[in-house]
Amino acid sequence: MNSIFADIVIKQPSKLMKIKTLKRLIYCFPALLVSFSFFSLKSYATPVEHILPDSSQTPGFKVKTVIVDAGHGGFRAGASGAYSVEKNVTLQIAFKLQKAIEKELNDVKVVMTRTTDEDILWQKRATIANENKGDLFVSIHCNSLADRVTTVKGKRVRVPNRSGKGVLLLVYGFHRTKEEEKAIKETRFEDDDEMNAAFDPNDPAALILLNEYKRKYRKQSIRFANLLSDEFSNDGRRIEGIREQGVLVLCRSAMPAVLVETGYINNPDEEEYLNSEAGQNEIVASIVKAIRNFKKEVEN
Repeated sequence: MNSIFADIVIKQPSKLMKIKTLKRLIYCFPALLVSFSFFSLKSYATPVEHILPDSSQTPGFKVKTVIVDAGHGGFRAGASGAYSVEKNVTLQIAFKLQKAIEKELNDVKVVMTRTTDEDILWQKRATIANENKGDLFVSIHCNSLADRVTTVKGKRVRVPNRSGKGVLLLVYGFHRTKEEEKAIKETRFEDDDEMNAAFDPNDPAALILLNEYKRKYRKQSIRFANLLSDEFSNDGRRIEGIREQGVLVLCRSAMPAVLVETGYINNPDEEEYLNSEAGQNEIVASIVKAIRNFKKEVEN
């Protein structure tokens, strides 16, 4: 790795000397390439590969702003149960999470993507997160299973599937990395006039910096998802695993991001849990503990 950076300096000395911020950041990133022990991801369906956790960080980095995203809203009600809908449950949990973070992590600012029943488009949610320079994005959702299709007396009929139970955690899929690249450049580079002016997709230095941002955010997203999984499990919730999906709001947020499917709202027992004060408070407590542990790790 040292030879790669040396080669860049030799071939482009004048450019790197002029762009002080870019040079400084490039020399910070080799620390991110240090190998650590593997950790496993508990996953089903589309698995996330085993990946090295990234506990190192740019010196002085702090988790200052957490984005809390209450899924759905307005006419996009989301999943539904016998008496409740996803958009209402997620907003209730999001408000509780906001208060808990502000109380227990008093040096952390919370930004909500929505505080009413208004339908906020997915792109707008990512824009809110990026404009507020979020350090962590937590999207709250409720899960649901599609009806089973079976045959009764020669006819195909749909039967409700209420067997789902537990927490599912999502990180963005690799097939949408171009959108993340755009978000990172717009959010992390354009703040710095020198860096933005110097960014050239054909410049090895710029590409190294961009790729390190992508790699860091992905590794930290998966690390945070593992911390969430541990806390939910410790608090007695069933864990369905960690999966990667092409979730727009995750891949367009230039920061570590995890979508939390808090439970299956079309399962009667789960619906009762998700709507209860006790259940929502348990969910919030698990998330806050994971945020606290993540904050300690990256700030070191």
